[in-house]
Amino acid sequence: MHNLPWELVIFDNDGVVVDSEPLASVATSQVLTALGHPMTPEACDQAFKGSSLPDTRRRVEQSSGRPLPADFEDRYLARASELIGSQLRPVPGIEAVLDVLDEVGLPYCLASSSRRDLISLALRTTGLTERFGARWWGAEDVAECKPAPDLFLLAARSMGAQPQDCVVVEDSPTGALAARVAGMAVLGFAATTPPEYLALADHIFTDMAELPALLLGGRAAPGNISGAPGDQI
Repeated sequence: MHNLPWELVIFDNDGVVVDSEPLASVATSQVLTALGHPMTPEACDQAFKGSSLPDTRRRVEQSSGRPLPADFEDRYLARASELIGSQLRPVPGIEAVLDVLDEVGLPYCLASSSRRDLISLALRTTGLTERFGARWWGAEDVAECKPAPDLFLLAARSMGAQPQDCVVVEDSPTGALAARVAGMAVLGFAATTPPEYLALADHIFTDMAELPALLLGGRAAPGNISGAPGDQI
């Protein structure tokens, strides 16, 4: 019997479980540009990574001083669905991480600010549906998405875990902040995110091969991974 340091691992989806961030940025760029708000995929990634669609709308409208059309979300979802359904792959190494968690009996789930239909499509496309079953939650399940703590607190409550006994794996500053506000430890995945954007994380790592040791290696105090916040490994 393994002596497990955590009751629950909560994964973000986009950029952590599935490699959807580049596709989401392309979809956002194409839709905004067509609507008269030209942005490159790189600029969209920097501006909107980890954001919900309502947050993206709000930020574009605030910066431009012009409203987006009522069908902005529908246009984005249609284009994102096309790209996800044809091009999406799992994040390299995530399946091996889930294998380890299954082997030692450490529960895990998924909490994302994305729409539920996109999460479901992403899991089906990448063959990960059975790995998570019904243990995932999306934007429609809470009143406020990240950086509010609602999604992570819902996940913990649904899985029967206390927030201080949960660890979140995130790749966005928005998600890292949400986890902190929820009272949870955070591991920052910086494969494509600048490490300085994940300064709220207890540890920053860049390869999924590093994650099992971080998850199973114990912790110095409740809600804290061993080591100082922001350590990069």
